[in-house]
Amino acid sequence: MDTTLQDPLVGQVLDGRYRVDARIAVGGMATVYRALDTRLDRVLALKVMHPTLASDGSFVERFIREAKSVARLAHPNVVQVFDQGTDGSYVYLAMEYIAGCTLRDVLRERGALRPRAALDILEPVLAALGAAHRAGFVHRDMKPENVLIGDDGRVKVADFGLVRSVDTVTSTTGAVLGTVSYLAPEQIEQGTADPRVDVYACGVVLYEMLTGAKPHSGDSPAQILYQHIHEDVPPPSALVPGLPYPLDELVASAAARTPDIRPHDAVALLAQVREARRALSDEQLDTVPPQARAAEHDNAEDRTSVIPRSLTVPRPLPVNGDEPPVQHTSRLQAPPVPPRRPRRLVLAVVAAVLAVFGVGAGIWYINSGQFTKVPPLLAKTEAQARDRLDAAGLKVGQVKRAYNDTVKRGTVIGTDPAPGARIRDHDAVTLTVSLGPDTVNVPDVAGRTLAEARTRLKADGLEPGMVTRAFSEDVDKGSVIATTPKAGTRRHAGSAIALTVSKGSPIDVPDVTGDDPDDAKRELTDAGLKVVIAPEQVNSDVDKGKVARQSPGDGSQAAEGDTVTLTLSKGPEMVEVPDVVGDSVDDAHKALEGAGFKVEDDRGLLGLFGDTVKEQSVKGGDRAPKGSTVTITIR
Repeated sequence: MDTTLQDPLVGQVLDGRYRVDARIAVGGMATVYRALDTRLDRVLALKVMHPTLASDGSFVERFIREAKSVARLAHPNVVQVFDQGTDGSYVYLAMEYIAGCTLRDVLRERGALRPRAALDILEPVLAALGAAHRAGFVHRDMKPENVLIGDDGRVKVADFGLVRSVDTVTSTTGAVLGTVSYLAPEQIEQGTADPRVDVYACGVVLYEMLTGAKPHSGDSPAQILYQHIHEDVPPPSALVPGLPYPLDELVASAAARTPDIRPHDAVALLAQVREARRALSDEQLDTVPPQARAAEHDNAEDRTSVIPRSLTVPRPLPVNGDEPPVQHTSRLQAPPVPPRRPRRLVLAVVAAVLAVFGVGAGIWYINSGQFTKVPPLLAKTEAQARDRLDAAGLKVGQVKRAYNDTVKRGTVIGTDPAPGARIRDHDAVTLTVSLGPDTVNVPDVAGRTLAEARTRLKADGLEPGMVTRAFSEDVDKGSVIATTPKAGTRRHAGSAIALTVSKGSPIDVPDVTGDDPDDAKRELTDAGLKVVIAPEQVNSDVDKGKVARQSPGDGSQAAEGDTVTLTLSKGPEMVEVPDVVGDSVDDAHKALEGAGFKVEDDRGLLGLFGDTVKEQSVKGGDRAPKGSTVTITIR
């Protein structure tokens, strides 16, 4: 939808070529317009950097890097860049125009999506990212706003403005690039990004499509960042009861906090997505989540997806044995039959052709005929892989075994040479077969110091987790009481193990309020505690110079060496007493209590039925301790 509001660029022609017709969207770095290429008479999207940023070399560099990176991809699921240039203070990209909406618009309108629709969208997104990853790039800012869905159902990934080379290490220097809801933990903690950060973001996007909500929320970006680091993305079935387990497993794999547990790039995740889809029935794929909202313009022919059935997803590489689709282009007419030539001439021509074909066949055999390609074997069982290699005229060489947290035991996770590589006929292919998850026993570190326990956990392939402290009569201060999960439990390698560390034997803090400071300090020190006198003093009922309050207080427990803070008294606060002689009893109470005094009535025998104050124990105008009692005599 156009959002043009008297934009100064609308109606202008940039670089003598691009006529700006309408504003489409505004971002933090650039504004996107619908424009017409007057030279080619083509509608396109024009992404124009904000003029205030055009003077910043780093922003301009990032802008130009986007153009060069996307131009190198040339993938059908990536929004293409046609041109890049400048016109005065305007720096722009000329890009493919997609008439449609973003995934964010779909989620805002539909809420949660059916699993079929979610996977229909995710697959082309992963195909686009897979092409980027195999070309050596990381997107780094995957989110629903950057997934475009055309009116014809095509899905495209946009905004490669944060793209980086895979082998580039980026320091955040206090600012994290990307959108907080989709940042991987290593982006937040270390500022580094490889293809697995895009995989993490896709896991979060899949969760959001299945549930209609983001996995982490908070009142500030800092709270969300903290959750990314310390909390796993929950299974979507927690919000959508009955959601099939393969979808939970898919989200857990893609959005794992530990990068090594995730698929190594989008192509590997795409293979898992297709395997998960094959494991689901039509009924499961078309399950309507409770959070879903019906849309008025649902496709009557296909109400299971926001994408038409006719959509085909171009793939960066054959995955899991998929055969490449046949590309039908055009129908060629047969040439007219030439008039018959003499038989001898025909035989000569045939002999010449056969000779040419013979030479060509020999050259072909030398260059290509003795080679074949390694078939796709990933996610196949070892037996299936052997059958495929045998059918391709290849042999199985060495079979290696390796642990893998996401691929089940006995399944191929790698080949050497890689799938698609050229190899001589009858040569051997090395298979790497999954041993399943690498699980280890949580070691018994009770009684060890915190440093020793952390070292032992790392040596066993685990990570030290959150540390909490508790009193213990049996374990020395600073040593480990227990772990969560407990010792002997099996956990995946790399899992975080929480530690409970002893604060030592608890000490009952003595009550020293009202004591002289020296006496109080001596009693607390003898109990094994340290003492600090607060610099400020407070008014209290306690005599001036005595201990008015302590922290921690009486009844509390502390560890040996803990500090108790003492606050001394300035004595009671002196307040002027109101004069209430002659007032009614009610008025006298209000005046005295309002000034901070307690009030006591003295009626005697003569004042049983009276209502007037005749005397007061402290004369009006005199000063008395706040909170003390003033007695009034009633007659």
